[in-house]
Amino acid sequence: MQGPVDKPTGPVEVEASKTGKVVGIAIIAALGGFLFGYDSAVINGANQAVFHEFNLTNTTVQGFVVAVALLGSAVGALVGGRLANSMGRRKVMLLSAILFLIAGVGQAIPFSTADFVVWRILGGFAIGLAAVICPMYISEVAPAHLRGRLSSLFQMAIVLGIFSTQLVNQLLLGIAGGPTEFPPAAPGEQPMVQANNEFWFGLQTWQWMFLCMVIPSVIYFFLAATLPESPRYLVSKGRNADAKAVLQKIFVGDVQPKLDTIEASLDAEHKPSFKDIRGTKFGLQGIVWVGIILAVFQQFVGINAVFYYSNIVFQAVGFTTEDAFLQSTIISAVNVIFTLVAIALIDRVGRKPLLLIGSCGMFITLGILSMLFITAPKATEATASGAIAVGDPLLSSTNGWIAVIALNVYVMFFAATWGPIVWVLLGEMFSNKIRAMAMSVGVMANWIANFIVSETFPTLVKISIGLAYGIFTLCAFLSIFYVWKFVKETKGAELEDMEAVEGIKS
Repeated sequence: MQGPVDKPTGPVEVEASKTGKVVGIAIIAALGGFLFGYDSAVINGANQAVFHEFNLTNTTVQGFVVAVALLGSAVGALVGGRLANSMGRRKVMLLSAILFLIAGVGQAIPFSTADFVVWRILGGFAIGLAAVICPMYISEVAPAHLRGRLSSLFQMAIVLGIFSTQLVNQLLLGIAGGPTEFPPAAPGEQPMVQANNEFWFGLQTWQWMFLCMVIPSVIYFFLAATLPESPRYLVSKGRNADAKAVLQKIFVGDVQPKLDTIEASLDAEHKPSFKDIRGTKFGLQGIVWVGIILAVFQQFVGINAVFYYSNIVFQAVGFTTEDAFLQSTIISAVNVIFTLVAIALIDRVGRKPLLLIGSCGMFITLGILSMLFITAPKATEATASGAIAVGDPLLSSTNGWIAVIALNVYVMFFAATWGPIVWVLLGEMFSNKIRAMAMSVGVMANWIANFIVSETFPTLVKISIGLAYGIFTLCAFLSIFYVWKFVKETKGAELEDMEAVEGIKS
């Protein structure tokens, strides 16, 4: 996996390009990330209502119904590269928009638990496709000096999609009205929640949470239909004239030299396959392993799981269970703001320095949270209340505020570094010949890691929340050394020069 020592890149060459045009193209492509965020987060507001609707009382079944979408995402990522090479980048974006729409309607109007699970898998499959195709497409159309910022729009769209889900869910609950408290459920039955209240056309509120996904799906489909195809894909299919026309929409001046460089990096007669990424490092090329491990670390630093128990931190400083939406809004706002910081810095500071800064920051803040949880007294039946269960740590007011600050600073570091930069690197670090297939494997690894964290975290928490956070702290620590040793700086490099940057011999 190790390549040569990073070579100084010098000043980044600013290519004469039609900035407004390429920014518009990147924004449209990034809308796939909005649907990614919306579809992955909408279940958080609807899950308890779904459990009541189908009387799902077994916690293992409940966890599977929620997490099964992650497996669908892994499958979507695995086949995404092959589809991108056979159908083209734009058609795969259109396909993902259609699948998001179908999954939204299916999850909104299921007949049983079984078909709800099918629609969850389909929605996850669409997320997997989007996670591969959107960063890939943006990296292939963006000028080198803008590629980091434009590719980071994908992560920005994800966090905006997650925030929009929270906002839409809260608005629907407010508009629907109805009771907020219900009689205790009978033994063996799942209790009702507010989202089970009836809303428009006889549907319950939770069903409209999923139906609202239809709107961005339709918008994304029609906007994606206006996008030009990736010039790299067109050259790979021998459609050089079409590729030149696309390049002329993006760059100013003679684009023939760029077209020649792209053509030289590709073999139009070669049919891409997973054989292209095979190598001597445990069956894969070293650079593919670099992408896989980066993708796994992005999940193993615990960004999703950390949010699960943020309620304990907030309750320690006076937030109530009813303030859950405010808590989520605070974290989402931090996430959005510091993703903007990443967009501002990524093409100036570079990918590798920001990842190192992020790893160090997350290691320190996760370490603080771990120590606070490990040393805190545990709740008993007499002291448990609200969202704090027996055995959960009880933070004092002072330690609670320290934890709130540490939690938000942790989110700042992740949002400004590992959140967007891993997607940027996966979209640009591979050569033209293997990009689609290598991205598929890397993104699939990301979703499998997400599934592992989601499934094991509740068990770890039963043992000790401090232990769970301690594992994330260890992963953040290890990521420092991994990035330092194996990740190469790709700032300002052309996609056609990635083999040289990564030290790969042709």
